[in-house]
Amino acid sequence: MKVLVTGAAGFIGSALSIILLDRGDTVVGIDNHNDYYDPDLKEARIARHLDHHNYTHIRDDIENQAAIKKLFADNQFDSVVNLAAQAGVRYSIDNPMAYINTNIVGFANILEGCRHNNISHLVYASSSSVYGSNTNMPFSIHDNVDHPLSLYAASKKTNELMAHSYSHLYDLPTTGLRFFTVYGPWGRPDMALFKFTKAILAGLKIEVFNFGKHKRDFTYIDDIVDGITRVLDSPAKENLNWDGDMPDSGSSKAPWRIYNIGNNSPVDLLDYIQALELELGIKAKKELLPLQPGDVPDTYADISDLVRDFNFQPKMPLKQGVKNFIAWYRKYYNGYK
Repeated sequence: MKVLVTGAAGFIGSALSIILLDRGDTVVGIDNHNDYYDPDLKEARIARHLDHHNYTHIRDDIENQAAIKKLFADNQFDSVVNLAAQAGVRYSIDNPMAYINTNIVGFANILEGCRHNNISHLVYASSSSVYGSNTNMPFSIHDNVDHPLSLYAASKKTNELMAHSYSHLYDLPTTGLRFFTVYGPWGRPDMALFKFTKAILAGLKIEVFNFGKHKRDFTYIDDIVDGITRVLDSPAKENLNWDGDMPDSGSSKAPWRIYNIGNNSPVDLLDYIQALELELGIKAKKELLPLQPGDVPDTYADISDLVRDFNFQPKMPLKQGVKNFIAWYRKYYNGYK
């Protein structure tokens, strides 16, 4: 296939691009290389793609309507994976317009490109954050998710609704994947594992919010990418049994689907930190802090639909996943110990 991957210099976008390239697909990646976190890390990720003859990289923003229109016109993509987004729950509190512009306006440009260019399948990143105030565990795609706790979460729910309208009106197959706390080598510096590792190695305190009483469904990058490729290869189909009197939140009469993609095994944040301490051989200095505005206390993915429809099974044990990250971190930062 010829696949457009947006956010190709990002954590998940880069890992996905490599897998698609390795299996023989042609990939066009686009990324704006913004400075939300270390641009050098994004450049290093992209350097891994460039030795593939079937990879093309575009430096632009999905907010740029003219550029996206030209990108679709110049290429005959078979499918699209939209991973470009302004990430981060806490950042959205002080910088809301970044989320409106990229996550909503940018996503609209992608939908328009798909609509006018006969795209066979659009797969896009949603987030576990959409569950917001929900407390029924595990989080199910069949539950209502109308109470987001941050604009980031609201923008992801908006993506799901926008995609549904395009699936309904234009028969565009779309699948949204609600990611649950992705971690692993080449990860994001604003995420807990990266931040904790850097602080512990520097002898600094780590900020532990909600006084350490978080649970997170930490999901390893390889498992995430495996799930994306399985879904990508099977365009969303209509649910012929969908009933408007008892509407299912995860499917539709349109070719539109939503799936959770997680490890299906929540871990206490303090246990996560302990696994990191054991691997580093250093005891963390903890600063226990209250729950941050916009944060969801616990996440736990019900992945039964993804298992049923795609035989998805996360494989990476947490301790090994943390070990793999630390090995990469030491190597990337010149053996820093």
